[in-house]
Amino acid sequence: MNTDFFILMKFELLVAVIIFVLIFIKLASNEWSTKAVLNVVNILLLTNFIAGFFLNHDGTLFGNMFSTTKLVELQKNILNLGTLIISAQAYTWLKNHKHVLEFYILLLSTLLGMFFMISSGNLLMFYLGLELSTIPLAAICNFDLEKRKSSEAAMKLIISSAFSSGLLLFGISLLYGATGTLNFSELPQHLNGNALQLFAFILLLAGFAFKISVVPFHLWTADVYEGSPVSVTSYLSVISKAAFLFVFVSVLYNVFKPLANTWFNMLMLLSILTMVVGNLFAIRQNNLKRFLAFSSITQMGFILVGISGSSQMGIASVIYFLLIYFFSNLGAFGVIAFVSASTGKETMDDYKGLYKTNPFLSWVLTISLFSLAGIPPTAGFFGKFFLIMAGAGKGNYVFITIAALNMIISLYYYLKVVKAIFMDANEQPIEKLPINTLPKLAMIVCITGIVSIGFIHPIYDYIYSLSFGL
Repeated sequence: MNTDFFILMKFELLVAVIIFVLIFIKLASNEWSTKAVLNVVNILLLTNFIAGFFLNHDGTLFGNMFSTTKLVELQKNILNLGTLIISAQAYTWLKNHKHVLEFYILLLSTLLGMFFMISSGNLLMFYLGLELSTIPLAAICNFDLEKRKSSEAAMKLIISSAFSSGLLLFGISLLYGATGTLNFSELPQHLNGNALQLFAFILLLAGFAFKISVVPFHLWTADVYEGSPVSVTSYLSVISKAAFLFVFVSVLYNVFKPLANTWFNMLMLLSILTMVVGNLFAIRQNNLKRFLAFSSITQMGFILVGISGSSQMGIASVIYFLLIYFFSNLGAFGVIAFVSASTGKETMDDYKGLYKTNPFLSWVLTISLFSLAGIPPTAGFFGKFFLIMAGAGKGNYVFITIAALNMIISLYYYLKVVKAIFMDANEQPIEKLPINTLPKLAMIVCITGIVSIGFIHPIYDYIYSLSFGL
C-alpha cells in the first residue's frame, strides 16, 4: 500500500522534494552564487523529467479522488519537459535577478497544483489543485518588481482568476445540489440535462474558458502577457493552458458525456468566436508578447475544433497538437525572452533586420512561427490537420470550413514578423548577441521537435492508443 502511494504520486512527490531542496538552499543562499543555483535547479528539473519515465502504473488513491493512468503520466511528463525548457530559456534573465530561488519555488508550486488537477477524480480535488496552481502564478507575474506593468499584470491575473474560480465554485455547488455527488465516476449517471444541470455546466464551462483564454473570456490575456516577464508569459501561454486543457478534455469526455450534443454546439460557437477575434486582434499588434497572446487565443480556437469531435481521435489530436504547440510557442518565446533580457526590446519594429546580425535567432523564431501558422513541413501543419479531421467527425463542414479559412488568415500576421526579420531595413538593428549554452540548447530542442514530430508517426499512434484509457 505504501509502495503504491509513492509510485502513484511520484510526480507530485518529486516536485515537492525539489521545492523543499530549494527552500534549504535558500537558508544557505549566502554561500551559493546565482549561477550555481541555476545549474542545480536545471539539473533537478532534468532529473525530474527523466524520472517521469520510470516506475509508472495505473491506480487510484483517497477514495478515487486521485487517479493515475498512462495518459495522465504522459501529460505530466509533457508539463515537466515544458518547465525544463522554460527554465533553460530563463537563464539569461535570471542570472542577474536577486530572487532566483523564490521564482523557482513559486513556479514549481504552480506545477504541483497542475499535477493534482490532472489527476483529480473529484471536483473538490480539482478545485484545490486549481487554486494551488493559480495563486503562485500571479506572484511570479509580478517578478519584475521595478516595472509598473508587471504589478498591473499580476493584479489583472488575480482579479480574473478570482472571478473565474468563483464561477467554477458556483457551478460545482449547483452540480452537487443537482446530482448529490462530486466524483467524476458517479456524475454521468445523474446527468439528465435538466435546467439546473445545464446552468451548472455553463458556469463550469465559463470558468474553464477564462483559464484557457477563450473568447469572450479572453480580455485579461494580452495585458497579463505584456506585463509579465517573458519567461512567465511563456509559462502562462504553454504550461498553464495545457494543464487546463488536459483537465477540460477529461471532464467533457468523461463527466459530461451525457450532455455531448449540448456542449458540442457551445464549443462550436466559442471556437468560431475565438479564432476570428484572435486573428483580427493579432493582425494589429506590434508588441511581440501581445502578438503571441492573441496568437495563443487563436490556437485555443483550433483546439476547440478538435475537442468538439467528441471522439478518441479528438483526445489524441488535442494532446498531439499541444505537444507540438509546446515546442512551437516555446521556440518563439525563447527568442523573445533572450532578446528582451539582453536588450530590453520586445516590439516587431525592433526585430527588423534581425537576420543580418543574429541569423540563428532569426531562424528559430521563423520556424516556430511557421509551425504556429501550420505551414508544411513543420509539425504544426500535422497538428492542425489532425484537429480539423477530428472536428470533421461530427460532419459539420461549415464549421470546419470556417476553421480552415481562419488558418489562412493567420498566415498574414505570422509572415509579417518573418518579413520584418528578413526583408525590412533597420537603421539600428539588434546587435550581435552572444547566446549562453542553456538558452541555445533549449532553442535547438524546440526546433528539433518542430521539424521531427510531424514525421515520427509512432508519436501520434502512441497518444491515440493511450486515449482509449481516458
